[in-house]
Amino acid sequence: MPAAALGLLGAIVYGSADFLGGVAARRIGPLRTTAVGAVAGLALLLLALPLVGGAWSAAALGWGALSGLVGTVAVALLYACLAIGPMSILSPLTALVSALVPLTWGLLGGDRFEPVGYVAIGLALVAVVLVGFVPEKDAVRPRPRALGMAVAAGAMIGVFLILLDQTPPESGVVPLIANRVANAAVMWTVVALVAARARRRAPATVGGTAAGGGAATGGRSVRPDGLAVRPGGLPDRPTMRLDSRGAGVAAAGGAFDATANLLILVALRLGDLATVSVLTALYPAGTILLAAVVLRERVAPVQWVGLVLAIVAAALLALS
Repeated sequence: MPAAALGLLGAIVYGSADFLGGVAARRIGPLRTTAVGAVAGLALLLLALPLVGGAWSAAALGWGALSGLVGTVAVALLYACLAIGPMSILSPLTALVSALVPLTWGLLGGDRFEPVGYVAIGLALVAVVLVGFVPEKDAVRPRPRALGMAVAAGAMIGVFLILLDQTPPESGVVPLIANRVANAAVMWTVVALVAARARRRAPATVGGTAAGGGAATGGRSVRPDGLAVRPGGLPDRPTMRLDSRGAGVAAAGGAFDATANLLILVALRLGDLATVSVLTALYPAGTILLAAVVLRERVAPVQWVGLVLAIVAAALLALS
């Protein structure tokens, strides 16, 4: 069915958005990357509104805004758990939970498959784990806190899909517009608060001590909050200005993310939550494929197996 193809395509576009977001975060920080992406995605959806259409209603706006808030929490938890690591365990765990939560909800709500469909679902879940596997040398056992955040992040992603599925069929892109407005409002508020806090804590004299470390980028480093640090160790004067190249990549990532949301929403309209949620959880596929093409990163054999299983599962779901 078309829903299976759209779900898999949406997952690949999601993964591409994550790749672009990761590249942008190296230049402007994860908070600003997410904030810029939210605005770019909103602009794209507003441009698509006259073409796609959609009925404005309290239900469309409410479910959409709620999904935006849940999505913001999901991203924050995802970044937090992956920062602790190890990614080789936490990444596939998050993806698996993000599939199981809406899958369970859908089955309890009446979604049913032919026998081949259940086989396809099983293959897709295995593919989710294999595709999301990130090879790491000497990976350590994850901390309970990191495991808890990974499970919570996956659950929030699953809830995000459930909320999208609740939106009225005639609402078109309206729920996604509300989603982006809520997401942008939260993220820019956080960025402003972080900048204001950093401004208050910035050293008053050149002789002050260094504040926070970061990865070197030329003559400067970048702190986790996205503020640049001068070679002497002092942070630049906190500002809302953005590196143009980093902001451009972040905007592209936001546009890809909005496109993926639209594909998933259409898939949910045409199909069922259980099928779409499992295929959407294959989003790491887009990331690893782009990383292989653009950054020449090696794709692990186990990930190739996962990609093949994903294609087989999508084909079986399309036939079931």
